Amino acid sequence: MIAETVCSAVAVAGLGIAAVTAYRRRFLAAARMAAYALVPLGLVMTGVVEWLADTAFSPTAWAGFAVLGCAWALFATTRAVERRRGGGRGTRKERKAAARSARPDAVAPAASAPSLGPASPRPASRPAATDDFSDIEAILKKHGI
Repeated sequence: MIAETVCSAVAVAGLGIAAVTAYRRRFLAAARMAAYALVPLGLVMTGVVEWLADTAFSPTAWAGFAVLGCAWALFATTRAVERRRGGGRGTRKERKAAARSARPDAVAPAASAPSLGPASPRPASRPAATDDFSDIEAILKKHGI
């Protein structure tokens, strides 16, 4: 009973503020305020507020919420254990890896990776810092830059 009265008072106050806002020729804001003000009144008229008030003070409802919380905790715990053990369906990454391993091999599985040319030993007389820049210069010259 008290919750319905409070919601109705909030709705009336909101409609009053919306009327003052409309008087100041801010009609869009007034319409938005009126919409917000009518929500609690609609909840009272549909009986949602009474149902919520009955639920909030019902020990059976709170016991039901506790049971739902336990069920959620069991779901979360079993999912975490399943992920650690690697059982079950697995993660998306694990499923993709399994699908890749089930695919047939490539056309030429014995083919080697392309080589980059013969490896030349570095001259020992140059310091390492200039050697890095010479490699970069060689790459740039190779590409014509």
